[in-house]
Amino acid sequence: MNSNNQDKMSEKTLDAELVEQAKQGKMAAFELLVNRYQQKVANVIAKFIKDRHEIQDVAQEVFIKVFRALPNFRGDSSFYTWIYRIAVNTSKNHLVARSRRIQNTQVEFEEAESFGSNEDQRSLDTPDAVYSRGELEHTMAKAIAQLPEDLKTAIVLREVDGLSYEEIAAEMDCPIGTVRSRIFRARDAIDMALRPLLEEESVRKQNVR
Repeated sequence: MNSNNQDKMSEKTLDAELVEQAKQGKMAAFELLVNRYQQKVANVIAKFIKDRHEIQDVAQEVFIKVFRALPNFRGDSSFYTWIYRIAVNTSKNHLVARSRRIQNTQVEFEEAESFGSNEDQRSLDTPDAVYSRGELEHTMAKAIAQLPEDLKTAIVLREVDGLSYEEIAAEMDCPIGTVRSRIFRARDAIDMALRPLLEEESVRKQNVR
């Protein structure tokens, strides 16, 4: 597996793991998702709204909606594609509610992965966000690399390629129950690797407050 595929896998699997933990009520995991995507969301909103304070208000509304809707997120699309759609719709609704014309009609959902992906995005991150992301991605990549090949293949097909359990079973020529077991074990190993960082992040947040 080349480094690009490894990076792609670690990114998507990291999102999936943080989403699963956030669904379980672990606020540190949700806060890390916010850290990872707050600037990208702001960049999307800025395609519709130019006032900096309004952008901040709409971004806050986006993450409130994300938090409330998270239990219903099934992972059919990537987490960022999902949050991107929420950001676009919230921006449009914000303008409509204020009887203002939607100026930018060229923003399409398919552009999601391109927003905020350049170096300017990283330069706007806070030091804490950069550190958290770097630590998480390093730990995630290491955890994935150490997985047995069957677990690694199953988690890649699910989280990177977006295959259903039935499709993975056909691809790996094994029962669906085996697929579920492999994905569960892979996620459990990843969870064990990330848990110390999430607990450290939670303590840090509490100390800041």
